[in-house]
Amino acid sequence: MNEQAIMAPYLSRRAMLRSTALLGCSAALSGMPLASSAQAREASQWPRLNNMIDSYVGERKVANMVAALGWGTDAPEFVAEGDTSFTSAIPAGPDTLYRIYSMTKPVTGMATMLCIEDGLLSLDQPIAEILPAFAEMQVQKTYDGAITPDNLENAERPITVRHCLTHTAGLGYSIIQQGPIAQAYSENGLVPGLVSRLQMVPVFNGTPASSLEQFADSLAKMPLVLQPGTRWSYSMGLDLMGRVIEVVSGKNFDAFLKERIFEPCGMDSTGFRVPEGQAERFTANYFVINDVLLPIDIPGSSVFEEDPPFPFGGAGIVSSPRDYDRFLMMLANGGELDGVRVMDKATVELATSDMLPDTLDPGGGFTFGENEFGFGAGGLVGKGQAEGLFGWFGAAGTCGLVNLRFGLRHNLMTQYMPAETYPVYQDFPTTVAADAVAQLLNA
Repeated sequence: MNEQAIMAPYLSRRAMLRSTALLGCSAALSGMPLASSAQAREASQWPRLNNMIDSYVGERKVANMVAALGWGTDAPEFVAEGDTSFTSAIPAGPDTLYRIYSMTKPVTGMATMLCIEDGLLSLDQPIAEILPAFAEMQVQKTYDGAITPDNLENAERPITVRHCLTHTAGLGYSIIQQGPIAQAYSENGLVPGLVSRLQMVPVFNGTPASSLEQFADSLAKMPLVLQPGTRWSYSMGLDLMGRVIEVVSGKNFDAFLKERIFEPCGMDSTGFRVPEGQAERFTANYFVINDVLLPIDIPGSSVFEEDPPFPFGGAGIVSSPRDYDRFLMMLANGGELDGVRVMDKATVELATSDMLPDTLDPGGGFTFGENEFGFGAGGLVGKGQAEGLFGWFGAAGTCGLVNLRFGLRHNLMTQYMPAETYPVYQDFPTTVAADAVAQLLNA
């Protein structure tokens, strides 16, 4: 999805003022004593969020919405409405399965940080030390221009782990790039995700490579679209990190995630496909055209009910509201969950801090309008009033955010594309923020 669309909720000062708190992090919230926060948790309510979800589902903009919310390590609360599809008559709930698309990226980011914690990688290590094919990269002189010698120059610096985690590697993205480079991606299987069995329809970007190794090898043959370390640009960096993790850990990427994140966090409904025989838990995905929702991937015949060509580290995970809340709860608790140490606290702090490189061009950071954000291990990092915020969004309207400063976890699951059709990225976090502040004020 386009990065402008992704950050739409945060571009408007009016939206900030209207919500009384930017994603639950305003001065009003920061001024609350901790005792008030604890008292509010006992009787927490989310009336504005209920109204928001009622509106979206009641007006049939979406088939369903399920939100999971919680404070610290308290049990989550769920707000759910609608059915798994417009025709299923199966209510959607905390354990319904969703395509979370780019909410996969923070998971891959944390897996990378675990490799750093284990001493298998370092943050500023060149990727070429693990994948030699990336040693002598070429860069397009004209962004999205011709792939010809006269439009290519040598990379000024190597691509590093930090670059891949923060979308500053100069790598392109099939959902962002245009022209010859986009066509080359499609022809070479550089399709970092599945949408439908209609994958060959141009809007769905073509057929992926047959393995993660082949994906990485093909990507290394493509020119970069920007000089490494100079600009934030949404990319396939997290998909590439899946292959890096395989090489340094000696384990398949999906097996690494299961062993180091999913199982320790108790995320038993999360993986790269719908478990066999559980299609009734899965949602339908819709494509919105002129206010009409067309089913493009439905339970019982979904492309996600088979093993993918490879585990897509940027957009491949299927999860549930309950499971993703477990992931956010682990981060909110400094890497520990139910007495199990998943990540060191220092690793979580680093992963959720601003890790953008110091080589960025002026204006090359993660800044839109008057609002500036940092970027960590696969997710945005709040600054100013949004200090402590970490998380990301998905191409089918999903949101996953945690405020590490106050321990406020909130994720929203729904399924429609393109995500920018509706202002869910704005409506959800600002609505949760307003409800959260009201809880504390009324405690």
